[in-house]
Amino acid sequence: MPEGYQSVEQEAISREFTFPGNSESMVAARESVMAFIKENGANEGEEIDIFGALQESLANAILHGCQNDGAKTIRCWVEIDPSAFTIIIRDPGPGFDVAATETADFSVNTTGHGRGICLMRSLMNDVSYGHGGSEVRLRKLREPPS
Repeated sequence: MPEGYQSVEQEAISREFTFPGNSESMVAARESVMAFIKENGANEGEEIDIFGALQESLANAILHGCQNDGAKTIRCWVEIDPSAFTIIIRDPGPGFDVAATETADFSVNTTGHGRGICLMRSLMNDVSYGHGGSEVRLRKLREPPS
């Protein structure tokens, strides 16, 4: 995990991924991360939500952070513990004004771009930003076993 993020669970497993920052690599990047999540016990509902948020965050990193430049690198850390799935995606871009996205109603789009942040917030339990907006942290709480 990147500096500043530590696991609070002893039973956590994690993996780091790196991807070229172009659209041609997005499907393979997404599938690699999703395979790791599926292998480690996500249920179908969790997989669907994580897939949507991951797709959006990778697209943002490629489009905004890397300017669709395959010479740039996107780093992704996934940590899975008994309580949650945590995904951190960092790109080498300048970031964005995180404060401009803050709203009490997460369904409201406060930026001049698409609805990606609203989508991620609707699918995940927590969406936060670091490194001036060039890093997104997605957290999905695990559903209790039935």
